[in-house]
Amino acid sequence: MKFAILSDIHGNLWALTAVLNDAKRRGITQFINLGDVLYGPYTLLKAIAAITIQGNEDREVYEFEQHPDETHPTLPYMLKELGDEPVQWLKSLPKTAVIAEEIFACHSTPKSDRVYLLEDIASGHPIVRDEAAILGYLDDIKQPVIVCGHSHIPRVVQLSSGQLIINSGSVGVPAYDDDIPNYHIMHNCSPLAAQFGCAA
Repeated sequence: MKFAILSDIHGNLWALTAVLNDAKRRGITQFINLGDVLYGPYTLLKAIAAITIQGNEDREVYEFEQHPDETHPTLPYMLKELGDEPVQWLKSLPKTAVIAEEIFACHSTPKSDRVYLLEDIASGHPIVRDEAAILGYLDDIKQPVIVCGHSHIPRVVQLSSGQLIINSGSVGVPAYDDDIPNYHIMHNCSPLAAQFGCAA
């Protein structure tokens, strides 16, 4: 069974369309989407029946609907444009998923949608965590393949446990900066939309 791993689309329909076309050329028709969908891709992801989990920004959309404030001026506009059905869909998405008994999917870590699984950003730039720290975040996850997103940086890490962790990178946003939990810059040194193929 072959899957294309997608993550962090962030509303970029052009990049998502390019990635889906590339997957189709490679004969891949099954998709795992690791969250942070936002805006227009909702209908396209439903059309391809992607297995989709919830990212932090997906959660923030429906939480904002329940508790609006004025600190995020884009969200009221987005909620108005989306309408109720996509917001309810975001709310219904699981936080994690197990696919074909072999793949564990999470947006960032199994227990948090905001903490990077593979990268330490205390210095302001991503540095790969040591294995003990990564295993600490995995807790009791036993699947041989773990797929994650959130950092927007494509990366593959093989653990001494035999587990393979794959971050597919970002479909829609190859670079960004953020001030949570501290100011940091994330970039993959390429403007190209990212996806990853995985066999189970």
